[in-house]
Formats: sequence, C-alpha cells, structure tokens
Amino acid sequence: MADREQPVTLRTRKFIRNPLLGRKQMVVDVLHPSRPNVSKDELRQKLSELYKASKDTVSCFGFRTQYGGGKSTGFALIYDSQEAMKKFEPHYRLVRYGQATKIEKASRQQRKQRKNRAKTVRGTAKAKGTEKKKK
Repeated sequence: MADREQPVTLRTRKFIRNPLLGRKQMVVDVLHPSRPNVSKDELRQKLSELYKASKDTVSCFGFRTQYGGGKSTGFALIYDSQEAMKKFEPHYRLVRYGQATKIEKASRQQRKQRKNRAKTVRGTAKAKGTEKKKK
C-alpha cells in the first residue's frame, strides 16, 4: 500500500451545476506521475473532501489513462442528497458503490433456452413450461 502515499493531483474542468437532476457534474483530470493509476474509491474520497460532500453522494466513472501514464481523465457526479443519487444514478453504479443489491437472474443462454422451449407448447401448458407433447 505504499502507492497510496504517493501524491495525486485532481483538477476539475467543465463544471456544471445541474439543478434538475440535483447534482454537480464535471470532468476530472487526475495527475499521478509516480503511480500506475488511482482507484475510484480513493477518487471519490478526495472529491468528497474537495467539494465538502459525503462520499456516498459522489459517483466517478469513465476513467481512461493517457498513453505513457501519469494522467487519467474521467467523469464525476456529486449529488445534493442520497435520495437524488438513488433516483437518478443507474442501478449498476449503485451496486458498485454498495448502495443497492444486484438482481440475480438466470444466465442469458438459459433465458433464451426457456423462451424457445415455451414456443413449442400451446395454451395453458405454456405456464407449466417444460412438459413435452406426446406424439
């Protein structure tokens, strides 16, 4: 964990206050000359300190490291409240931040197979599913 002590500089550009969605949005440039890159968790922490907000209301995504390293650019959203974040932020990002639970569902292939099996039966048998027709 020696990397966490290395200096990291945050610069924000294109700062916009979006009152309809209850958030501040900006492009974030991260300068990290002596590190490979910076974790999103650490960036959320630093942005929350910089803008005097709770870490739970900060969302960082879309970071790309420039060729040669030392600089990354991405996007950050700082919501006015936890409720606004839960309302407007995509579910998969809320799952990433531990503010929602992932919806468990069957794999894509299994869903397709079930759909195609259901096409072979007619009427009320469709609700039951897997019973085969007698020839």
